[in-house]
Amino acid sequence: MSPAHDARPALWLRVLQFPLVRLILLGGTLFLMMGVSNGFRLNLSAEPLLALAAAAGMAALGLAVYFGLVRLIERRPVSELALPGMGREFGTGLLIGAGLYTLCVLILMVLGIYRVDGINPWAFMLPAMAMALSSGVLEELIYRGVLFRVLEESFGSWISLAVSSLIFGLRHWLAPSGTLLGALCISIEAGLLLAAAYMLTRRLWMSIGFHMAWNYTQSGVFSGIVSGAYAKPGLIKATIEGPLVMTGGEFGLESSLMALLLCTSAGVVLLIKAIRRGSIVPPFWNRTKTN
Repeated sequence: MSPAHDARPALWLRVLQFPLVRLILLGGTLFLMMGVSNGFRLNLSAEPLLALAAAAGMAALGLAVYFGLVRLIERRPVSELALPGMGREFGTGLLIGAGLYTLCVLILMVLGIYRVDGINPWAFMLPAMAMALSSGVLEELIYRGVLFRVLEESFGSWISLAVSSLIFGLRHWLAPSGTLLGALCISIEAGLLLAAAYMLTRRLWMSIGFHMAWNYTQSGVFSGIVSGAYAKPGLIKATIEGPLVMTGGEFGLESSLMALLLCTSAGVVLLIKAIRRGSIVPPFWNRTKTN
């Protein structure tokens, strides 16, 4: 038996390493975990601290499952969850997410669309923590860690960016107050920004930080509706009245012109930085073959 033949992975491993199988196995497992996490959050809605503990546990379990399955199937270091640089990238993501949403609100305040009516007790900030933690970690593992990354391996960065962003956005169409416009806005503004953050760093920490901070600031601070699915009062009592294009209606500010312009602009900046860093992966048919 030749050394080359000996070096080939076992048949079961080659089957598991096939891209479609990895998408189903990795993505499906994490998607199921996200459903379980959302179930815990809904069932514990009257106990925000317990809901937060459950969300933290599911997020930690999701990271562990992703790490373990990638190590088992792909047989490589899980560099997208590497700890060096985690604090800087996660913190940058938090600042971008919170800053962009706050800027959206400030612009609407200047226009007289967002009005502050008062301040709720600090306890009103607690319920959104579980939602933000669960969505920030598990959705990024699914859509950037699995979907974007696996598609990029074969079809390159641009096709992966388009497909993963579209699927990510359309998934929000299924929300109780989901709209096609809101789903398309998320595809463009968030799909681009979150994928660009991953492309720039080749790690998931920045996109996780942005996702968590955006969702939390939206609900826990400014009492906004999150993606047509989560509408609970946060710290600020507010009235939002104005044209649908500026308020996003029942879907929330993610479906507004302000969010579309600001988040898409931030995504383009990160994407340009990723291009300059040489982080764009070509599709398999454009790759130079080396002996």
